[in-house]
Amino acid sequence: MSNTSDEKPLGSAQTRQGARSPAPHNSSGTSGPVRLSGIVEESCVDGPGIRFVVFAQGCRHRCPACHNPQTHPFEGGFPTDGEEIMRRMAANPLLDGITLSGGDPFEQADAFAALAEKARERGYDVVTYTGWRYEEILLRGEQGWRRLLESTDILVDGRFELTLESDLLPFRGSSNQRLIDVPRSLESGRLYQIYTNQTRERKARS
Repeated sequence: MSNTSDEKPLGSAQTRQGARSPAPHNSSGTSGPVRLSGIVEESCVDGPGIRFVVFAQGCRHRCPACHNPQTHPFEGGFPTDGEEIMRRMAANPLLDGITLSGGDPFEQADAFAALAEKARERGYDVVTYTGWRYEEILLRGEQGWRRLLESTDILVDGRFELTLESDLLPFRGSSNQRLIDVPRSLESGRLYQIYTNQTRERKARS
């Protein structure tokens, strides 16, 4: 895969009106409840538009100065299912999509893939945050990882790097992290990044 990056407006990847660690905790097998650290029902800082944000419990990256250190232990959090999350999302007609943050959703790849699929079926777009790089996800070759990737519209990839931190970066904490148009990248076999120095576009134009 070529690492060619093509510029496009932020939000145009939507669909609605970081190999340095062991394998993830539960990245294969049948999907079940997701284990979460928390939920934010309305956010404007975790992706384009107004978003419902779920924080995965469990992350082996454990980036220094992580904004969400409470999400690192695998034994914490609480279980919930996709239908309950969909019910809560349906109560807010202003939502543009769901953001899978963490922790790292790829630690529970199948369960989060099922959640992302439910969201897309209902017309929401999906933003997924991960400490893994896009290229690492492709090379891993695990079915659950691939399924979650294919259910994602925008991937924010890479570990948080404190030395590269900036408050001027929309939707990411450090400049090494990328916003990737996943459907276009998978279709073309090239990496398409979304550049945020352009004017933000709301997805729904109706």
